[in-house]
Amino acid sequence: MRSLHLTFCAAVAAGAISLPTSAALAVPAVPAVPAAPVSDDRTGTVSVSPSRVSPGGEVELRVDVCGKGKSARGNSEAFASEARFEPADGKGLVAHARIRSDAAPDEYEVWVTCKDGHGKATGTVTVVHHGRPSPVAPVRAGGGGTAVLAEKAAADEGPGTRHAVIGLGLGAVAAVAVAFRSARRRRPAQH
Repeated sequence: MRSLHLTFCAAVAAGAISLPTSAALAVPAVPAVPAAPVSDDRTGTVSVSPSRVSPGGEVELRVDVCGKGKSARGNSEAFASEARFEPADGKGLVAHARIRSDAAPDEYEVWVTCKDGHGKATGTVTVVHHGRPSPVAPVRAGGGGTAVLAEKAAADEGPGTRHAVIGLGLGAVAAVAVAFRSARRRRPAQH
């Protein structure tokens, strides 16, 4: 009798669990909370050109999320100062920003807020380091930034052991030739 009671309870519990799922599919959902008013905040993206730049370089920023707004402000951890947007030739707003000279190579987020506060945009700029030689102070006159490179090339091509051996060999040959010629002049001519 006890097992029949447990079986009946298990069947009722299984039916109770599956019943709300079936009923929820059959009855359309009605929101319990009134819907929030639709916001007029606009979101968009910032166009960054060029998207990859070296420290100290400059980028152009463009947004069209501000609608008829006349200005916006943009910033990034990579920028030396805040970017101030003005109306562009055609559509949207444009600004120029300088990358910090000490910016580490990385991808940085750029964010823009419209002056009226109803528009925001985001984008990214990638800071890269180019491996180019830079002049070393003091720069030698006439060589510019390449003086260091020319000095290294001259040091690599200067006289070495091979050149010393060749020089000594040529000197020995010249000494033998001079000695042979002087010995020949000292002999009396036989008639």
